[in-house]
Amino acid sequence: MRAPYQVLVLPYIVDENTVKYAVFNRADDRYWQGIAGGGEEGETIIEAARREAFEEAGLTSDLSFLRLDSISSIPVEHVVGTFLWGDEVYVINEYSFGVEVLKKDLSLSKEHSFYKWVSYDEALSLLKWDSNKTALWELNRRVLKQINEKKKKTF
Repeated sequence: MRAPYQVLVLPYIVDENTVKYAVFNRADDRYWQGIAGGGEEGETIIEAARREAFEEAGLTSDLSFLRLDSISSIPVEHVVGTFLWGDEVYVINEYSFGVEVLKKDLSLSKEHSFYKWVSYDEALSLLKWDSNKTALWELNRRVLKQINEKKKKTF
């Protein structure tokens, strides 16, 4: 049974101090988003993020997932279409993660028709949901900080 929360996973790749983000085009509604899905009963938030990343993009659980501070509240009807958890649960939390990947080849599920690797600015302009944009902003700032810290250590 579906648990009353959502996860968002934003894959990224760093190549020569350049960061690219994967964005996914929904097969049913044709908008751009990150990897998103619901947790299952008894599953932790990170387990849900790893499972969704595997199911939707073929990303393996051995990759390093970064839990972001970004948490959004989403109307329950926008997520599951009904008051699945009773008429007192109006919104559910969406927990966000970044995951660094080592190769650009992803294996899509039927949920998305295609994906592409883009710059931060292009991803920001493509993404439909504000929650995705906020999580992307945070992830981008964190990744750029890591890159700058590595540069400082090499000098």
